[in-house]
Amino acid sequence: MVEGLEFLISGAVFGLAAGVAPGPLLTLVFSETLKYGRKEGMKIAISPLFTDLPIIIFAFYVLATLSGLIERNFVVGVISLFGACYLIYLGIRNLKVEIAKFDVELTKRDALKRGVIVNFLNPHPYLFWLSVGGPMIFESLSVHVSATILFILGFYSLLIGSKIGIVLVVEKFRSFIENKYYLYAIRGLGIVLILFALVFAKDGLELIGSCFPACTM
Repeated sequence: MVEGLEFLISGAVFGLAAGVAPGPLLTLVFSETLKYGRKEGMKIAISPLFTDLPIIIFAFYVLATLSGLIERNFVVGVISLFGACYLIYLGIRNLKVEIAKFDVELTKRDALKRGVIVNFLNPHPYLFWLSVGGPMIFESLSVHVSATILFILGFYSLLIGSKIGIVLVVEKFRSFIENKYYLYAIRGLGIVLILFALVFAKDGLELIGSCFPACTM
Protein backbone atom coordinates (compact mmCIF):
# COMPACT_ATOMS: atom_id res chain seq x y z
CA MET A 1 0.00 0.00 0.00
CA VAL A 2 2.89 2.34 0.88
CA GLU A 3 4.56 1.64 -2.47
CA GLY A 4 1.27 2.26 -4.25
CA LEU A 5 0.96 5.60 -2.43
CA GLU A 6 4.45 6.52 -3.64
CA PHE A 7 3.34 5.98 -7.24
CA LEU A 8 0.21 8.06 -6.64
CA ILE A 9 2.31 10.93 -5.30
CA SER A 10 4.83 10.58 -8.14
CA GLY A 11 2.05 10.69 -10.72
CA ALA A 12 0.49 13.74 -9.05
CA VAL A 13 3.81 15.60 -9.01
CA PHE A 14 4.52 14.82 -12.66
CA GLY A 15 0.95 15.74 -13.63
CA LEU A 16 1.03 19.07 -11.82
CA ALA A 17 4.42 19.94 -13.32
CA ALA A 18 3.17 19.12 -16.81
CA GLY A 19 -0.14 20.92 -16.26
CA VAL A 20 1.34 24.28 -15.29
CA ALA A 21 4.51 24.16 -17.40
CA PRO A 22 4.62 26.74 -20.21
CA GLY A 23 3.89 25.12 -23.54
CA PRO A 24 1.67 25.26 -26.61
CA LEU A 25 -1.27 23.48 -24.95
CA LEU A 26 -1.26 25.84 -21.97
CA THR A 27 -1.00 28.81 -24.33
CA LEU A 28 -3.99 27.45 -26.24
CA VAL A 29 -5.90 27.12 -22.95
CA PHE A 30 -5.37 30.85 -22.36
CA SER A 31 -6.17 31.78 -25.96
CA GLU A 32 -9.38 29.75 -26.31
CA THR A 33 -10.67 30.86 -22.90
CA LEU A 34 -10.10 34.53 -23.74
CA LYS A 35 -11.70 34.23 -27.17
CA TYR A 36 -14.57 31.83 -26.59
CA GLY A 37 -15.07 31.50 -22.83
CA ARG A 38 -14.70 28.87 -20.15
CA LYS A 39 -16.42 26.02 -21.99
CA GLU A 40 -14.03 26.08 -24.95
CA GLY A 41 -11.02 26.55 -22.67
CA MET A 42 -12.00 23.42 -20.75
CA LYS A 43 -12.19 21.45 -23.99
CA ILE A 44 -8.52 22.26 -24.53
CA ALA A 45 -7.76 21.35 -20.90
CA ILE A 46 -9.23 17.84 -21.24
CA SER A 47 -7.77 17.13 -24.71
CA PRO A 48 -4.92 14.96 -23.28
CA LEU A 49 -7.58 12.43 -22.26
CA PHE A 50 -8.26 11.88 -25.97
CA THR A 51 -4.68 11.88 -27.21
CA ASP A 52 -2.47 10.27 -24.59
CA LEU A 53 -3.61 6.64 -24.88
CA PRO A 54 -2.26 6.29 -28.45
CA ILE A 55 0.88 8.17 -27.36
CA ILE A 56 1.38 5.81 -24.40
CA ILE A 57 0.87 2.76 -26.64
CA PHE A 58 3.39 4.19 -29.11
CA ALA A 59 5.88 4.79 -26.28
CA PHE A 60 5.47 1.22 -25.01
CA TYR A 61 5.98 -0.12 -28.53
CA VAL A 62 9.17 1.89 -28.96
CA LEU A 63 10.50 0.92 -25.52
CA ALA A 64 9.69 -2.73 -26.13
CA THR A 65 11.07 -3.08 -29.66
CA LEU A 66 13.89 -0.58 -30.12
CA SER A 67 17.21 -1.07 -28.39
CA GLY A 68 18.74 2.25 -29.53
CA LEU A 69 17.64 5.87 -29.66
CA ILE A 70 18.13 6.55 -33.39
CA GLU A 71 14.67 5.48 -34.51
CA ARG A 72 13.01 7.17 -31.54
CA ASN A 73 14.80 10.46 -32.19
CA PHE A 74 13.87 10.41 -35.86
CA VAL A 75 10.17 9.77 -35.22
CA VAL A 76 9.91 12.39 -32.45
CA GLY A 77 11.88 14.84 -34.62
CA VAL A 78 9.41 14.48 -37.49
CA ILE A 79 6.49 14.91 -35.07
CA SER A 80 8.17 18.09 -33.80
CA LEU A 81 8.41 19.53 -37.32
CA PHE A 82 4.73 18.85 -38.02
CA GLY A 83 3.91 20.39 -34.64
CA ALA A 84 5.91 23.50 -35.55
CA CYS A 85 3.91 23.94 -38.75
CA TYR A 86 0.59 23.63 -36.94
CA LEU A 87 1.63 26.05 -34.18
CA ILE A 88 2.64 28.62 -36.79
CA TYR A 89 -0.82 28.24 -38.34
CA LEU A 90 -2.51 28.77 -34.95
CA GLY A 91 -0.23 31.70 -34.14
CA ILE A 92 -0.98 33.46 -37.42
CA ARG A 93 -4.68 32.82 -36.84
CA ASN A 94 -4.44 34.62 -33.49
CA LEU A 95 -2.49 37.51 -35.00
CA LYS A 96 -5.20 38.05 -37.59
CA VAL A 97 -8.13 38.05 -35.16
CA GLU A 98 -10.25 41.22 -35.05
CA ILE A 99 -12.55 42.48 -32.28
CA ALA A 100 -15.45 42.58 -34.69
CA LYS A 101 -15.07 38.86 -35.30
CA PHE A 102 -15.35 37.81 -31.65
CA ASP A 103 -19.14 37.47 -31.58
CA VAL A 104 -19.14 35.50 -34.83
CA GLU A 105 -16.37 33.18 -33.69
CA LEU A 106 -18.24 32.33 -30.50
CA THR A 107 -20.38 30.00 -32.60
CA LYS A 108 -17.37 27.82 -33.45
CA ARG A 109 -17.07 24.62 -31.45
CA ASP A 110 -13.82 23.10 -32.65
CA ALA A 111 -11.63 23.91 -29.62
CA LEU A 112 -11.38 20.23 -28.68
CA LYS A 113 -10.19 19.38 -32.18
CA ARG A 114 -7.49 22.04 -31.99
CA GLY A 115 -6.39 20.79 -28.57
CA VAL A 116 -6.20 17.20 -29.80
CA ILE A 117 -4.14 18.18 -32.87
CA VAL A 118 -1.75 20.32 -30.81
CA ASN A 119 -1.20 17.55 -28.27
CA PHE A 120 -0.70 14.87 -30.93
CA LEU A 121 1.93 17.01 -32.65
CA ASN A 122 3.57 18.11 -29.40
CA PRO A 123 6.80 16.12 -28.86
CA HIS A 124 6.74 16.65 -25.08
CA PRO A 125 4.13 13.92 -24.28
CA TYR A 126 6.10 11.45 -26.42
CA LEU A 127 9.36 12.34 -24.70
CA PHE A 128 7.73 12.14 -21.27
CA TRP A 129 6.22 8.70 -21.82
CA LEU A 130 9.37 7.40 -23.52
CA SER A 131 11.79 8.68 -20.90
CA VAL A 132 9.81 8.92 -17.63
CA GLY A 133 6.22 7.75 -17.80
CA GLY A 134 6.84 4.46 -19.62
CA PRO A 135 9.60 3.25 -17.29
CA MET A 136 7.50 4.33 -14.28
CA ILE A 137 4.58 2.23 -15.48
CA PHE A 138 6.85 -0.78 -16.08
CA GLU A 139 8.20 -0.32 -12.55
CA SER A 140 4.72 0.02 -11.05
CA LEU A 141 3.57 -3.14 -12.82
CA SER A 142 6.40 -5.03 -11.13
CA VAL A 143 4.86 -3.97 -7.80
CA HIS A 144 1.15 -4.42 -8.52
CA VAL A 145 -1.35 -3.32 -11.14
CA SER A 146 -2.99 -1.12 -8.50
CA ALA A 147 0.25 0.89 -8.30
CA THR A 148 0.01 1.52 -12.03
CA ILE A 149 -3.60 2.67 -11.69
CA LEU A 150 -2.65 5.02 -8.86
CA PHE A 151 0.22 6.49 -10.89
CA ILE A 152 -2.02 7.17 -13.90
CA LEU A 153 -4.83 8.48 -11.68
CA GLY A 154 -2.49 10.87 -9.89
CA PHE A 155 -0.92 12.05 -13.13
CA TYR A 156 -4.11 12.86 -15.02
CA SER A 157 -5.99 14.23 -12.00
CA LEU A 158 -3.35 16.94 -11.58
CA LEU A 159 -2.60 17.38 -15.29
CA ILE A 160 -6.24 18.05 -16.18
CA GLY A 161 -7.17 19.62 -12.84
CA SER A 162 -4.43 22.23 -13.00
CA LYS A 163 -5.41 23.26 -16.52
CA ILE A 164 -9.08 23.51 -15.56
CA GLY A 165 -8.04 25.68 -12.61
CA ILE A 166 -6.16 27.95 -15.00
CA VAL A 167 -9.24 28.17 -17.23
CA LEU A 168 -11.36 29.30 -14.27
CA VAL A 169 -8.81 31.95 -13.29
CA VAL A 170 -8.52 33.28 -16.85
CA GLU A 171 -12.32 33.33 -17.25
CA LYS A 172 -12.70 35.35 -14.05
CA PHE A 173 -10.26 38.02 -15.21
CA ARG A 174 -11.72 37.94 -18.73
CA SER A 175 -14.92 39.64 -17.55
CA PHE A 176 -12.93 42.64 -16.31
CA ILE A 177 -11.03 43.22 -19.56
CA GLU A 178 -12.29 45.42 -22.39
CA ASN A 179 -12.27 44.10 -25.93
CA LYS A 180 -9.16 45.99 -26.99
CA TYR A 181 -7.20 44.21 -24.26
CA TYR A 182 -8.63 40.88 -25.44
CA LEU A 183 -7.16 41.72 -28.81
CA TYR A 184 -3.73 42.52 -27.38
CA ALA A 185 -3.72 39.37 -25.24
CA ILE A 186 -4.82 37.09 -28.07
CA ARG A 187 -2.29 38.53 -30.50
CA GLY A 188 0.39 38.24 -27.84
CA LEU A 189 -0.49 34.59 -27.37
CA GLY A 190 -0.24 34.18 -31.14
CA ILE A 191 3.35 35.38 -30.98
CA VAL A 192 4.02 32.94 -28.13
CA LEU A 193 2.66 30.07 -30.24
CA ILE A 194 4.98 31.02 -33.10
CA LEU A 195 7.94 31.15 -30.68
CA PHE A 196 7.04 27.65 -29.50
CA ALA A 197 6.91 26.61 -33.16
CA LEU A 198 10.48 27.80 -33.63
CA VAL A 199 11.57 25.79 -30.58
CA PHE A 200 9.76 22.72 -31.93
CA ALA A 201 11.44 23.15 -35.32
CA LYS A 202 14.89 23.53 -33.70
CA ASP A 203 14.38 20.47 -31.49
CA GLY A 204 13.01 18.45 -34.40
CA LEU A 205 15.95 19.24 -36.65
CA GLU A 206 18.40 18.43 -33.87
CA LEU A 207 16.71 15.08 -33.18
CA ILE A 208 16.69 14.16 -36.86
CA GLY A 209 20.28 15.38 -37.24
CA SER A 210 21.36 13.13 -34.36
CA CYS A 211 20.27 10.16 -36.48
CA PHE A 212 22.76 11.08 -39.20
CA PRO A 213 25.94 12.14 -37.38
CA ALA A 214 28.08 11.61 -40.46
CA CYS A 215 26.14 14.31 -42.30
CA THR A 216 26.87 16.92 -39.62
CA MET A 217 30.67 16.49 -39.71
